Amino acid sequence: MTFTVLTTALDALRQVTAGAVDTDRLDDPTPCSEWTVAQVLFHAAGDQHAWASIVGAGSLPSYDPFDPPRRLDAGVQDTVTKAIEAATGAWAGVDPAASSVRTPLPPVPEMTPALAAAACALDAAVHAWDVAVATGQPTPLTDALAEELLPAARATAEPLRGFAYAPALPVQAGDGPAATLVRYLGRDPLWTPAGH
Repeated sequence: MTFTVLTTALDALRQVTAGAVDTDRLDDPTPCSEWTVAQVLFHAAGDQHAWASIVGAGSLPSYDPFDPPRRLDAGVQDTVTKAIEAATGAWAGVDPAASSVRTPLPPVPEMTPALAAAACALDAAVHAWDVAVATGQPTPLTDALAEELLPAARATAEPLRGFAYAPALPVQAGDGPAATLVRYLGRDPLWTPAGH
């Protein structure tokens, strides 16, 4: 796949999913206060299917990603793996030189391919962060990755606040790109399961 930021983010989602499944942490709380780890992962998988169905080919998930189930017969790992495969296949057919691609984001229906890929990656990477901090895994949201994702966050987050994102939190002194991005998306970079 040409869009390396998306490859990196999908790899992060795959890794944290495996970690959460292996440690049986699927019912743990997350920074998405209404959702368990499993629900965040089902949501993230659903979002990748939505992107794939718009930029390439593929079907939407069988459930509402914004009302994700706690359990599916297919299981978390299989569901996330299939979503990543769908996303990878769909984006492989996107011409990076195209003037624009459609998105599943109603307020931002079209973007350049690079910005759209970063927006799709943003979804995967932020939910990978959610799962990592919820399950005690190392964060996959590096400063380098966050720097690549910040333009997409700034292009998409504002019209989605109150629906997909909480209000932005104030930047703190000493915040690097990862903490800045997390706060911009309405999350506390110091979130812990014990303090939720």
